[in-house]
Amino acid sequence: MAALAASLAIVTAVAGGYRLNLTPSEPLGLWRIVPAYRPAAVDDLVFICPPDTAGMREAKARGYLRSGSCPSGVAPLIKTVIAVAGQHVEISASVTVDGRVVSFSSLASRDGKGRPLPPFPSGTVPPGYVFLHSAFPGSYDSRYFGPLPASGILGLAREVLTYAP
Repeated sequence: MAALAASLAIVTAVAGGYRLNLTPSEPLGLWRIVPAYRPAAVDDLVFICPPDTAGMREAKARGYLRSGSCPSGVAPLIKTVIAVAGQHVEISASVTVDGRVVSFSSLASRDGKGRPLPPFPSGTVPPGYVFLHSAFPGSYDSRYFGPLPASGILGLAREVLTYAP
């Protein structure tokens, strides 16, 4: 009976947009996906499903992404939108958007296991895409995988009960 109650609670929470974040890219704990009712904008903190691409499959195999409910088989990412369609992103030692340096955006040349971690080429964010970032130094974000389709945005990310270690 307890297992049934727990299962029902989990299903209800997921249906209500609640998700657990177990990665250090944002505070750990309970989050909620809330509808945006508008296109994504710079500084929005969003839940987004990455597309099923060879690059994302490799990232999952390397352990950068967790398994989850997205169509690509990974868990939704929580990231901040730092550029939208038409904005120019320059990636070198750090990231600049339209000539402004993004705080906490230095790049790593290798991952925690010493494997090469090449940056995504610089360029203009195409229509229908967003460029994502997390201030966490080990974050796997658009610095490495590039802009993602805005159609993958599930909604805005709102903290419910979190802890920042």
